[in-house]
Amino acid sequence: MTPRERFCKVLRFEKPDRLPLIEWAAWWDKTFNRWKTEGLDPSFDTDKSLEYFGLEKLYCFGASPQIPHFEHEGNPVRNEKDYDELVKNGLYSDAPIENLVNTAKRYKQGHDNGDFSVRIWLDGFFWYPRRLFGIEEHFYSFYDYPELLQRINSDQADFNIRAIQALYTVDTPDFVGLAEDMSYNHGPMLSKDLFDEFLAPYYRRVIPEIKKKDVPVLVDSDGDITTMIPWLLSVGIQGVYPLEKQAGVDICKIREMYPDFLMMGGYDKMVMSKTEEDMRKEFERILPVMKSGGYIPSVDHQTPPEVSLENFKIYVRLFKEYVEK
Repeated sequence: MTPRERFCKVLRFEKPDRLPLIEWAAWWDKTFNRWKTEGLDPSFDTDKSLEYFGLEKLYCFGASPQIPHFEHEGNPVRNEKDYDELVKNGLYSDAPIENLVNTAKRYKQGHDNGDFSVRIWLDGFFWYPRRLFGIEEHFYSFYDYPELLQRINSDQADFNIRAIQALYTVDTPDFVGLAEDMSYNHGPMLSKDLFDEFLAPYYRRVIPEIKKKDVPVLVDSDGDITTMIPWLLSVGIQGVYPLEKQAGVDICKIREMYPDFLMMGGYDKMVMSKTEEDMRKEFERILPVMKSGGYIPSVDHQTPPEVSLENFKIYVRLFKEYVEK
């Protein structure tokens, strides 16, 4: 079975020969630099390192609006006039979409061969306006600029649809991830009412376009997304990653509550700097979910710099053991 076949079978709740060996976001650059002082070949890039560790590849291609240079300090949008200026200066140009298509073409043969899996990054409807407003002003915008916020998300939905339609002319990804980061360790950063008013309409516009080729749609959000799962399901989102344990996420409870929910991540990265016994206990914790299907086990975000090369090798050895279980 190829790595891609294995990956796709899990997302369809089918039974592969074993689970994928994928780190969706492998490690911090500081971690990588540390390992190169501890024996990892300094010439290795990420691909060579994945091969060295015996891990499979999940490539990420994306298309995001190009935010032109702006003169004033801070983020570029403070009002309708600022946004109009950005649009006029090519915010939604075709260039990022053309780059996405060209990248997909370059990787198509290997993807078709099943050598690796592909996820697509699209800016979601919480993430994207935050890029324009900045964190604090984005929160105010729900109340101070509601019409502008709706307009921004409507334009972004149109951009995402253009990107998907163009991509589908050359290749079909294995899933689409909508970047959001809309939770923290106490739960969602917005209310359900705000979600329903400002995000849901645009998910409902974009997700059917993605699913025309039966491609799963997941949300990338740090923090504790547990209470948001019904909101996400209501608009057609099928899963979430990275499911951070230290933020209070319990993938075992999520699987119990939502048997058909797709998950990726979930392995507590904070144990990886500890003992082999600690790492094994964490695999035992998530093993029932690994057996349940619809779950790609992986570190619940990037491996942090506290993890030595030797400890990461222990983690990988245990990973290889448990994907067979």
